[in-house]
Amino acid sequence: MKNMKINHAQKGFTLIELMIVVAIIGILAAIAIPQYQDYIARSQVTRVVGEISALKANVESTLQRGGTVVKGYADDLTADPQEFAVGFDDDTSNMIDNLVVTDGATATPTLTATLGDNASAAVKAAEINFARDAQGRWSCTVTGYGSIAGWKDSYAPSGCPAS
Repeated sequence: MKNMKINHAQKGFTLIELMIVVAIIGILAAIAIPQYQDYIARSQVTRVVGEISALKANVESTLQRGGTVVKGYADDLTADPQEFAVGFDDDTSNMIDNLVVTDGATATPTLTATLGDNASAAVKAAEINFARDAQGRWSCTVTGYGSIAGWKDSYAPSGCPAS
């Protein structure tokens, strides 16, 4: 047992190594969390634009029948002119607080959805407007009010610009 070397290998991490790892994770989180929140806000606006855009076919069908466009699911065929529902109510989506159909008896109706309920705080109360002109062309705009904390015009999808 003479000259026997005892090997003392390091076991575990030093405190400085752990502090460096924590600092790196903190820096990555500081960059990633705001980016993720922006992604969520954009995806919620895009989702609602898609949900409301799908209603345009029902509106076109109602206008071709000479009826009035109304919100909801139930048609009223006893009304004059007949009322045809767009097939959407406020309870249908957990992102839309309110859907309003204006000028439903004319050739230029407007569908306006207000984001609410489970929408991100950055987009809550934003409005998505689909307006039809007399030639049958639809336009879409997203309005994010100045009172919405954190609203960015980049949340609006490319086919439905912020106004």
